[in-house]
Amino acid sequence: MTEKKLSKKALVKSWKTWMMHNLSSMSFERLESFGFCYSMVPIIEELYKDSKKEKIAALKRHSVFYNTEPQLGAIINGIACGLEEKRANGQKIEDELINGLKVGMMGPVAGIGDSMIPGMLVPILLSIGMGLSANGSIMGPIFYILLYLGIVIPGSYFLFMKGYTLGTDAVKFLVDERAERLKESFSILGVFITGGIAANYVKATTKLSYMDGSVNINIQNILDGIFPNLIPLVIVGLVYYLMTKKKFSSLKVMLALLVLVSIGVVIGVF
Repeated sequence: MTEKKLSKKALVKSWKTWMMHNLSSMSFERLESFGFCYSMVPIIEELYKDSKKEKIAALKRHSVFYNTEPQLGAIINGIACGLEEKRANGQKIEDELINGLKVGMMGPVAGIGDSMIPGMLVPILLSIGMGLSANGSIMGPIFYILLYLGIVIPGSYFLFMKGYTLGTDAVKFLVDERAERLKESFSILGVFITGGIAANYVKATTKLSYMDGSVNINIQNILDGIFPNLIPLVIVGLVYYLMTKKKFSSLKVMLALLVLVSIGVVIGVF
């Protein structure tokens, strides 16, 4: 029996399908399962082209509940491709092993991916893009689109192929010391970027003043002399407190700020 080996064409097609369709068929019952299953079609067609029964079984195998962060999650797709290849070559790899590995990895990968992609990368790129567009320049959205795709596409492809090459050993690739250092580096960078954006784009001053004899003393001038941008810092700290400690949603925070500003304007604080 000739050993079956997945072609580069099938692997690339599987990765592209996952990138384009990972969130295209969502439900609370299955979430990303059909996107995952669809991405496995090129693999299944190539490995089991002579067996309709095996094709049906593989499609059912990859249609169970699945959900993770799609970009970093590509490494799980690669691992699944490698396991299917081994199964097609006669190795004893049961459905439970493939699905168990997917279920076992999707949580940790989502934890890392959600903190790195939507949690850090996207806000950092958006904040820089908004800065570039402050004067109406189109460079902001162009910067965001090009840089985001320039990071995510090759990164996802690399992880997919790494998962296929390493197999189950790819788990170590995501949780070893280097991965943790990279995550910490992104966190520190995110803190610096957030601080810079808050200092430059959050504007708030007070109109409060009082008379000392014949001298009108402006409270804002005193604050600027002691601690420039103190009021914006307090507002950012308040937002952080409400969202992290009180678990306010972004909508509730915006409503709270609207109420605060409205009251401040009415009583003459702002």
